[in-house]
Amino acid sequence: MAVIQITNDNFKTEVLESEGPVLVDFWAPWCGPCRMVSPIVDEIAEETPSIKVGKVNIDEQPELASLYSVMSIPTLMVFRNGQMREKAVGARNKAFIQKMIDNP
Repeated sequence: MAVIQITNDNFKTEVLESEGPVLVDFWAPWCGPCRMVSPIVDEIAEETPSIKVGKVNIDEQPELASLYSVMSIPTLMVFRNGQMREKAVGARNKAFIQKMIDNP
């Protein structure tokens, strides 16, 4: 499944109202660690069709970053049934991110 660009306009429908788990990557183009994590997030999106994967550019969507208290990037969050269930701050490897997704 392709990565979805998450905005204020589609956050509710794409994340909060989603039936399955959603991995959300809060990032910015100027962030070096974000550029390291981005290909991993893209890979997970392609390999795991059972989850939805979205990215929030915090420069373009500062309200979402503020709403979820994103103070450092990259910040990865897993949402289930409209609730944030897992959160990791900083660059993480694929195994760690996959474990976040798999954790019920």
